[in-house]
Amino acid sequence: MLKIHEMFASLQGEGPHTGRPAFFIRLSGCVAPLCPWCDTPQAWKGGTLLSVDHLFDRVVAEKHDFVVITGGEPFAQWDKGLFELDRRLFEAGISVQYETSGKVAIPKAVKGDVVCSPKFLDGAWQLADESFLTAHHFKFVACEESLDEIDAFVARCKLDLDRVWLMPQGMTRESQLRRMARVWEHCVKKGYRLACRLHVLTFDTKKGV
Repeated sequence: MLKIHEMFASLQGEGPHTGRPAFFIRLSGCVAPLCPWCDTPQAWKGGTLLSVDHLFDRVVAEKHDFVVITGGEPFAQWDKGLFELDRRLFEAGISVQYETSGKVAIPKAVKGDVVCSPKFLDGAWQLADESFLTAHHFKFVACEESLDEIDAFVARCKLDLDRVWLMPQGMTRESQLRRMARVWEHCVKKGYRLACRLHVLTFDTKKGV
């Protein structure tokens, strides 16, 4: 059984799969320290328990071929049923992408594509060592104040720049656009990739898109 906050069909609005039709499964529950700028704090607690069979059958019945599993922190439920869902989707030929902060160690056995968004909180990067080794992509929430910390992290960890995405911080269209040019210029300067938030630019603060 997995604790679910919401599910919906849309387009992936962020990162390496931007624009791709996707079925979103947002799991409930997160781990401290929590992000003060989180756009889905309602997913930190609560949720509805659903079986892996129910989730898998819905994906198959609606003929989705790409599933985004996010949170909250999805890997906090790895041993509660997410491992089984990951395996079944993979065996059915359905692509999966995970959105994670990396605060909970990313399992080595994961079959899907993992986009890790490390968070600099309480004066340190909140990232499990295992997550650094397992993540396929790193997506940083970026603003003027965080650029130096991001650069230092990338340099210290010797990350391949093709794996690094910067996404302007902002829960609204206006805040995204206000930071976009500065983050764009920094990506050009450093060789990073730019990740906008298409759903925010399109629908502003509307949820479930």
